Amino acid sequence: MSNLAWVRRQRSVQRFWRDFRTHKAGMAGLVVLVVAVVLVVIAPLFIDSGVTNVVSGTGAKLAPPSWDYPLGTDESGRSVLLMIWWGSRTSLLIGFLAALLSMVIGTVLGIAAGHFRGWAGAIVLRVTDWFLVLPSLVTALVLAAILGGSTATIIIAIGVTSWPSTARLIRAQTLAVEARPYIERSHALGAGHWHITTRHVLPNVAPLLLASTTLEVASAIVTESTLAFLGVSANKTSWGTMLRGSYDWGAATAGAWWYILIPGLCIVAVVMAFTLCGRALETVLNPRLRTRAAR
Repeated sequence: MSNLAWVRRQRSVQRFWRDFRTHKAGMAGLVVLVVAVVLVVIAPLFIDSGVTNVVSGTGAKLAPPSWDYPLGTDESGRSVLLMIWWGSRTSLLIGFLAALLSMVIGTVLGIAAGHFRGWAGAIVLRVTDWFLVLPSLVTALVLAAILGGSTATIIIAIGVTSWPSTARLIRAQTLAVEARPYIERSHALGAGHWHITTRHVLPNVAPLLLASTTLEVASAIVTESTLAFLGVSANKTSWGTMLRGSYDWGAATAGAWWYILIPGLCIVAVVMAFTLCGRALETVLNPRLRTRAAR
């Protein structure tokens, strides 16, 4: 039985990859993400955190791109290329972990709101609606300011304010799954809440959750950059703090376009890559969207 299950999983993965490869936009996004992750992983092998030190700059202030500094320098004479490379670690780390926290909270509360009836499900749904109407960016800004500036607090601030939409999505899928006949048979055979939610509901919402996670990572990266630009950062170099630095030192008025454009393009490229992958995953994993695409 285990061998049969393994063969089925292998065939499912092969079928998924075959369908995913037909989406050129999704493949382009995947290539960008793979390159970004590889650069993040190998960054400590070529550079260290000393490149972010204000006394480590050896170039001229806001020097344009040259052979020695391919992407120019910042206000302290530091290489923008090295700052971008090292700052990608913070931006992607916060984006991934904040999205993961948001997905965990949204999945647990979404399944609970869809599975439990009566007052328990109603309370979870009302809490979700309350968080949904709150301006997430302003709430994250307040939480980050209260908790203090660190990587962990920024992750928590983004994660606990971005889960409601996921919870709503998972709740709707949970209601659809629990309306199927085999759920009624499980109840009749004495299956408990834990068995139904983990053995039946969770596997059925997982594909939708995977596609939603990729989109949530993109949103988390944008939120982190926005918070950093507004002055609430993890006290580490990131793409958002670089944009803030370019604003504080008047890079626009000084004509230092590289100091503004390059970090912004990095954010746009990675966010677009996650979005393209997320849309492709939705099309592949959602039978209705796959049918429409085939037409």
